[in-house]
Amino acid sequence: MSHTRRFVAFLALSRDVPVSIGANSKQGAENTAPFLFLLCRELTVQPILMDLPEAIYTERLIIRAPRQGDGQQVFQATVESLEALREFPALLPWAMYEPSIEAAELFCRTGASSFIARRDFPLLFLLRDSEVLVGCGGLHKPNWTNRTFEIGWWGRTPYTGRGLFSEAVDAVLNFALSTFKAYRVEALTDDLNEKSWRLCERIGMDLEGVLRHERVAPDGTLRNTRIYSKLQG
Repeated sequence: MSHTRRFVAFLALSRDVPVSIGANSKQGAENTAPFLFLLCRELTVQPILMDLPEAIYTERLIIRAPRQGDGQQVFQATVESLEALREFPALLPWAMYEPSIEAAELFCRTGASSFIARRDFPLLFLLRDSEVLVGCGGLHKPNWTNRTFEIGWWGRTPYTGRGLFSEAVDAVLNFALSTFKAYRVEALTDDLNEKSWRLCERIGMDLEGVLRHERVAPDGTLRNTRIYSKLQG
């Protein structure tokens, strides 16, 4: 048995896939072909081996993964933005909890770990000239087989209305399409969060539809969710 056949047999057994690998078996080749196709597709994406830049730079922003010690800034930004964040609790349930420096630092350290492992891609938006945190976002729920991601963000209230978040989200979206070669990036916004869905439209995302009564807010209110997307090409 060749090394290739041994390798295929090992992977098939590890996945409980019945595969015939007889050297002269036509039926075995036919049985193996679909598995090999899926296997080759799977092996083409090894996220942990991807080399990513330390930061994305735009005209006014540095966009990077959180680091140890960023918790203080994240905490302060959250405190300043709680009123706005709590307007849409169905999509931002974490905002309903009382913020703390410890929780913010935990977010940063966990986020840094997830980013390195390529499980999730939380990002901080910092002003280039001062490195003041103006918001957070990221690419979430990566599906490496289908190359799909969900993009999200929130802005620090004193820095809204300046186009900073359109600049940030557009940069993250383009990063997903160019660096990750994403086939699809989607954004979910509350139907009443006009600022967020207007941002999606400004950066070229398409409205796919509105899911009615798709989420329930903590007070029992049923909320509609807009789905926007951007496709490769």
